[in-house]
Amino acid sequence: MNTRERFKAVMNFQPVDRLPAMEWICWWDKTIERWRSEGLPSGLSREDTLRHFGLEVHERMWLSPRFQISRQQDKARSAGIIETEADYERMVLPCCSKPVVDLEKVKRIAEKQKRGEVIFDLTLDGFFWYPREIFGVERHLFAFFDQPELMRRMNEDLCRYHLSCLEQVLEITVPDVLQFAEDLSYNNGPMLSKEQFDEFVTPYYRRIIPRIKDAGAIPLVDTDGNMTEIIPWFQEAGIEGCSPLERMAGVDVVGIRKRFPEWKMIGGFDKTIMHLGEAAIRKEFERLLPAIVSGGYIPTTDHQTPPDVSLETYGTYVGILKEYCGKLAGM
Repeated sequence: MNTRERFKAVMNFQPVDRLPAMEWICWWDKTIERWRSEGLPSGLSREDTLRHFGLEVHERMWLSPRFQISRQQDKARSAGIIETEADYERMVLPCCSKPVVDLEKVKRIAEKQKRGEVIFDLTLDGFFWYPREIFGVERHLFAFFDQPELMRRMNEDLCRYHLSCLEQVLEITVPDVLQFAEDLSYNNGPMLSKEQFDEFVTPYYRRIIPRIKDAGAIPLVDTDGNMTEIIPWFQEAGIEGCSPLERMAGVDVVGIRKRFPEWKMIGGFDKTIMHLGEAAIRKEFERLLPAIVSGGYIPTTDHQTPPDVSLETYGTYVGILKEYCGKLAGM
């Protein structure tokens, strides 16, 4: 099986020769800096680095009108971009009216995807994530009560932007995954109520997800924190799975598999123990083994590999990862 066939089969609970050995979110820049000082060749691209470690390659394209907005250089990201609707109309709305897709990049990915060499992950801003980035963290949470009409308008404009971008991509190829970036949980659960989720998030998922399912892509959500109790929320909206399943937030992938047997998962390996070496790494994979052999799950770090992990230790991790990825063979 090639990379793409393997990924699609696992995500659909079908038999495979082995699990894909992946680093789904990849590494902190400080991690790469450390590894270069320890012997990692310089000048490697993200794809080259994955191949250097013998990992499966996935190409990620992230589309958002945010990337066209000019930000004040001295303003923290958490402070957002706007305060008023007038700010929105002046700074953000013009970017929403110009859906930008690098179609030449899509074509390059599509050629490798067609040969089965890569997995294509198209990532879009989710409808909690995006207003948070525009309003800023604190103002966003107040906006559910103080500026609900602006929030709905913002998400309506984003939804149209996404649909336009998606149609441009689908003219060339079908992504293997369409992933919504949606960090709406923290260690103790979601940062909004079910009622708010249904009002401000679900309607927009329901306009995009049928289109991508019809095309053949898998709809996933990337949401940090402990998202266990809100899996049914996502399922009702059409989402089929998630990453990165952060262990430090209390997420238990084996427990999730028991409660939600059809939920697709990528992640779950506790990145905070990796620096402890082989015994700790092996123990962590043993914890994940029931999920690994259940199908529909790809073990990988539960966020980016941190810089306290040496190049040598990461090599040990990759070797053990490949060993455990072989335990699903013949399922």
